[in-house]
Amino acid sequence: MASPYAAYRDIIGRHDHDLLERVASALRDREVVMVNSTREGGGVAEILQNMIPLMNELGLKVTWEVVEGNPGFFACTKTLHNALHGRSEPLTEAMVKAYWDTTRANAERLSKVLDREIVFIHDPQPAGLIRHLRREGQRWVFRCHIDVSAPHPPAWDFLRPLVEAHDASVFSHPSFSQKLGIPQFLIPPSIDPLSDKNKPLPDDFVAKTLARFGLDPRRPLVTQISRFDKLKDPLGVIGAFALVKKTHPHAQLLLAGGGATDDPESAHILPAIQEAASRDKDIHVLELPPFSDLEINALQRGSSVVLQKSLKEGFALTVAEALWKERPVVATAVGGIPLQVLNGKTGWLVHSVEGAAYAIRRVLERPEEAAALGRQGREHVRRNFLITRHMREYLSLFLCALHPGQDPVELRVAGAGEPPEPEGGPSRNNN
Repeated sequence: MASPYAAYRDIIGRHDHDLLERVASALRDREVVMVNSTREGGGVAEILQNMIPLMNELGLKVTWEVVEGNPGFFACTKTLHNALHGRSEPLTEAMVKAYWDTTRANAERLSKVLDREIVFIHDPQPAGLIRHLRREGQRWVFRCHIDVSAPHPPAWDFLRPLVEAHDASVFSHPSFSQKLGIPQFLIPPSIDPLSDKNKPLPDDFVAKTLARFGLDPRRPLVTQISRFDKLKDPLGVIGAFALVKKTHPHAQLLLAGGGATDDPESAHILPAIQEAASRDKDIHVLELPPFSDLEINALQRGSSVVLQKSLKEGFALTVAEALWKERPVVATAVGGIPLQVLNGKTGWLVHSVEGAAYAIRRVLERPEEAAALGRQGREHVRRNFLITRHMREYLSLFLCALHPGQDPVELRVAGAGEPPEPEGGPSRNNN
């Protein structure tokens, strides 16, 4: 359950707290429906779980619907997802047929509940609904959470007409934007600092959680918490850890994660991870069930360094989560990660297995430097990647969508590529 909106004032300050209330007052009783492909697993579902109650508390009328599909549909959308990330994976005729057959079935099922002023579509799975359900006077927005900076051309050829049928599009990073005939908005994702995954925890709870999962709280712990997916490069993480252990034999590695109901590949990668991990008793692979938020919180807080060694990435909420907890982060310089990890200021950006190993060793060997990275990382997240900033920019987008004909608006993330300002400095968020 989301915290009441008033609880965020002490974190973001009265000015930003009251500003969001003023923006929301211009949208009171406006009807918005969010549409994605799963209620659990992955960052999109997590954001919606936390954000929708807050939007409703602020006076909007926001609902949430999920498209349903069979294995053929999700095989198609996973292939499309991989191809949009740049992998050369073709969409077969059977896949395309499954996509449109399922889209038509969902359109029939959702025809009444999508009769809202603003229909907010998250990612490709529900994108085809616009061809069946758009009504006069509605505003449809397409929100892309994935890295489409260099898509496989046939995949983008399939998706682009669906995106351009919308009134506006939203991307997480400037490099993801494409040449489109509709306005584009740049809005990075966010974390909820008061959710179970991010709220403060007692030290004894953290220690007990580590012990419950067979981890020694007295030894260095290197952790990556991500969906089990090839694009998260779990085997590369294991390779980097093997190099780290040559100089830090007491270190432990934790690979924790799970799958998502809309990701058919997750069940296939896990056995390969477990096989690679079985060669070292200090590598722990933990399959977490949905809604293990307190456990994830404790595992991140108990870590010496948090990894995100993705090969492709839309944003990686796990990075913001770790920075918020003042954990040193080592992450690949892909997608939206460099918005969060300012190299040498809030963490370390890497490009290879060897680079990851070097950065991990540096964190473990320089505790004072690691602590400074953690402090600056938390402040950077506070200023740029909390749910309140995210909501304010979404609400500003809704105002633009409901009042067409004005100049396009770009909503920027503050501080990308710059060191975070000290506590009490002026806010750099642009609205």
